[in-house]
Amino acid sequence: MVDEIPQDLSPELAAKIRFDVPNSARTWNYLMGGKDHYPADRAAGEAFVERYPEMVVMAKQARQFLIRMVRFLARDAGIRQFLDIGTGLPTMQNTHEVAQSVAPESKVVYVDNDPVVLAHARALLTNTTPEGVTAYIDADVHDPDLIVSDARNLLNFNQPVAVMFMGLLGHVVDDEEMHSIVARVMDAVPSGSYLVNYEGTNTSRAYVETLEGWAKAGAAPYVARSPEQIGRLFDGMEMVDPGVVPVSRWRPEAHEVGAVPPFVDAFGAVARKP
Repeated sequence: MVDEIPQDLSPELAAKIRFDVPNSARTWNYLMGGKDHYPADRAAGEAFVERYPEMVVMAKQARQFLIRMVRFLARDAGIRQFLDIGTGLPTMQNTHEVAQSVAPESKVVYVDNDPVVLAHARALLTNTTPEGVTAYIDADVHDPDLIVSDARNLLNFNQPVAVMFMGLLGHVVDDEEMHSIVARVMDAVPSGSYLVNYEGTNTSRAYVETLEGWAKAGAAPYVARSPEQIGRLFDGMEMVDPGVVPVSRWRPEAHEVGAVPPFVDAFGAVARKP
């Protein structure tokens, strides 16, 4: 764990960091068993778990969903380009590591605007293969046009791209803006591209109440929407089986067959742009 300003942060980046307020990326890192968090993040994580013990399971299942989804897209769907918007802090088996382990030539572009995330991205989000490309963009989800513009410098938008919003859109509290963000990015990528999304859902009152406490602590609010609301983000696309389901139940691996995956209050899906 870290309690001091990272030495590799520029003064400009360090000045932007609030160490006294919990941060979603750092708190998530804490819940995932990472080491890149501060006392406010650990306190928020402990409070989250106290009120909603299932949070640790959700965090781990969300990461497993990412791993299975990226592997499916690279291995079965033939995707070689990934735009991961809202990267969060690097943990285990990040998008580029999974994609390049299946297809060494995969290109992965991460997007985030958190200073700590960007500092770690420079150090840790590097190619795992000589053929691959791993890069990052400093941009805010609320500015999808900038994301698309910068991503065009790194990815070929004439070829399919997997666009990933992993637990990020709950921070876009306005429904209309959320749909606009997704639409503007997906409009920019060609037919054969994929949209991937998962979000925490309002399927548990305890989870919703915990999120309310999170916001009162000064952290960026997160809106838990219904599975039906998540499903509407994929309107007009070709849904990949099994559709919008708890992330723990999206195509569990062979070694998981025979055991019923746990229900978690986070739903996700994958769909192809026709």
